[in-house]
Amino acid sequence: MNTAFLLMAKYDGMPIIPAQKVCDDFFPHLTLVKFLRKISEGQIALPMVRIEESQKSAKGVHLQDLAAYLDDRRKAAQREYEQMYG
Repeated sequence: MNTAFLLMAKYDGMPIIPAQKVCDDFFPHLTLVKFLRKISEGQIALPMVRIEESQKSAKGVHLQDLAAYLDDRRKAAQREYEQMYG
């Protein structure tokens, strides 16, 4: 199953997904401010896209970057499972 394809369906083909939507859908335990802080500190490895050069411009995550992040998290979970249950 292709994660990027599934995300395209979920987000109606939008190439850049607003940060608030990503936060709500995949990090519901975080506020938007905490989500953005964790990204800027490198705790969440997601590149953030700014629609303009301004600091106050809308922020989002490119669909392919989100797909890669989710696939990486899945690989980490699979490695952990293999270590625990062989």
